[in-house]
Amino acid sequence: MDSLLTVDGLSVSIHTAAARLPALSDVGFHVGRGEVVALVGESGSGKTLSALAVMGLLPEVAEVDGGTIRFEGETLHPAVANPFRAIRGARAAMIFQEPMTSLNPVLPVGEQIAETMVRHRGMSWGDARGEAVRLLEHVGIPEAGRRMRQYVHQLSGGMRQRVMIAGAMSCRPALLVADEPTTALDVTIQAQILELIGDLQRETGMGVLLITHDLGVVAEMADRAYVMYAGRIVEHGPARALIDRPMMPYTRGLLDSLPQADTSTGPLTAIPGTVPDIRRLPEGCAFAPRCRHAEDACTQAVPALESAAPDRAVRCRRWRELNLDERAVTDAIVRPVGAQEGPLVSVRGLSVHFPVGGGWIGRGGEVVRAVEDVSVDIARGEIVGLVGESGSGKTTIGRCLLGLVERTAGTIEFDGRDLASLNRSERKALKRRMQVVFQDPFASLNPMLTVARIIGEPIAHHGLASGSAVKDRVVQLLETVGLQARHAGLRPHAFSGGQRQRIAIARALAVEPDFIVADEAVSALDVSIRAQITNLLRDLRERLGLTMLFIAHDLSVVRHLCDRVVVLYCGRVMEAGPVDTVFGDPRHPYTRALLSAVPEPEAAGERSRIVLKGDAPSPIAPPPGCVFHTRCPQAQDRCRDEVPPMQTDRTGRSHACPYA
Repeated sequence: MDSLLTVDGLSVSIHTAAARLPALSDVGFHVGRGEVVALVGESGSGKTLSALAVMGLLPEVAEVDGGTIRFEGETLHPAVANPFRAIRGARAAMIFQEPMTSLNPVLPVGEQIAETMVRHRGMSWGDARGEAVRLLEHVGIPEAGRRMRQYVHQLSGGMRQRVMIAGAMSCRPALLVADEPTTALDVTIQAQILELIGDLQRETGMGVLLITHDLGVVAEMADRAYVMYAGRIVEHGPARALIDRPMMPYTRGLLDSLPQADTSTGPLTAIPGTVPDIRRLPEGCAFAPRCRHAEDACTQAVPALESAAPDRAVRCRRWRELNLDERAVTDAIVRPVGAQEGPLVSVRGLSVHFPVGGGWIGRGGEVVRAVEDVSVDIARGEIVGLVGESGSGKTTIGRCLLGLVERTAGTIEFDGRDLASLNRSERKALKRRMQVVFQDPFASLNPMLTVARIIGEPIAHHGLASGSAVKDRVVQLLETVGLQARHAGLRPHAFSGGQRQRIAIARALAVEPDFIVADEAVSALDVSIRAQITNLLRDLRERLGLTMLFIAHDLSVVRHLCDRVVVLYCGRVMEAGPVDTVFGDPRHPYTRALLSAVPEPEAAGERSRIVLKGDAPSPIAPPPGCVFHTRCPQAQDRCRDEVPPMQTDRTGRSHACPYA
């Protein structure tokens, strides 16, 4: 294959006040024309830094120690910025993980796309604006002429990513670098974006360098893959062969961390620990402290990257003797049958409306219908999953249960008591029994306080302990969530994302709650850390008898963790029931679309993916009839006029589709 991009021997150091730290060591990979190549690994493995080097965007604290980059036959030295300026934007383009921080918030999105073409293609502003409309239409944005005059904050997450792709494609690049382009998106929007990138790649023949931590995405998209760990390439080869027969224990660990399709399996097989800090890299193989196959010899020298088969290489001294073909087998579990007494939480006919523009009457009397007529029971000791795209009402329901959002209609009972009937002192007591774990622990933990104070303050506030007993309780809680006593004196910035989430869980457990709302508690984590936190939540339920509402858009995690699941769309319940039943035989077209969008390495290329077109309708003006009919591949005339009632079958599953 004609080589488009070749990176050879790239080494990069990060300068700090105290030392010069190795961030990339002898990294090499290549991308052919018309080829999709993936860089895979956990956060901190060096994927994004490698991509920034390719684009000539290394931060000022980074210094290139060696290596070359060849792009379309031209040799570029990573330490010299000038050659990259002529290439970047015109011949090579990049789309980033978070468009909100990459797009200019004070310029209309159409102007930002047009500006690129004026600069690199010499087009007039009038022609460039016309081309920008065509590009927005090409990437699937409806009403492109109107949307190009809008600002980034006025667009949904999927639309923002499409705008970034349109901007990247505006100069018809030979190479597209996609840095975690779908990590923060719902599975349905992720499926749309991956399909769009694949279509554009096939249409234009460009090469794609895809950066991801998800081997499910690699299986769906990539021709070849390079696995990175602690700044080095540890394995590479054709994507299908690498997934079917991994040779490096780290690659096997990433695969095992993904939930399997079989819903009866037990805890996920998480890789213990985290990627090492470049300030404290271990001797020898950097993966040895986390590897169950490591021997003493593994800690003595960095293994070489050896050729293992045609177009395959692996950095492991034991690869010849290890058989890593099969996924780790976990013990089967039996899901709880449910409570023998009344539910701990009972919701009936819940509706939540917000006035548009704030205030009591909003703008022209318009309201956001965030939640509409939702009913759900949560039994004691049960984990109920709440799934759906962003804007479906998941978080609003969770906040309403916690008393953080006022309901418009309906009732909420906790332990047999209607929350509306409680007086002030009863509400205060209830706050101790109901706790929350948010998606972003760094935003929900006070950065100025030590872990000891973060966890200890609610214990003292509710009178659960005092004096030295508080410190003892903090240490006990840290050990419960897999941390150590020495962590108590540190502040949140000293921890990894997975460790911060463990601290947030410990804080929620500090007041001995009966019920926890976990709001996207694992969605921002790497697959291996996600598996660790998922296993922790499962273990806490079994040990402490916790009841939990688990809000997520990752159906694979819900499948493994939850007992029952409720599927929401545009504020309404589409389907609900035992997780094995709903996931094993989905009835509602929306549930089927969600499940088909989940990337699974073993099933890549074998499933028929249902890609929903467009975005969910606005909750200000939801469509009449079934709210899903505007995107439903099975919609009939009746669906446009009638709100379908919930139907319940003998398995306990309910769904709102007359044609299911």
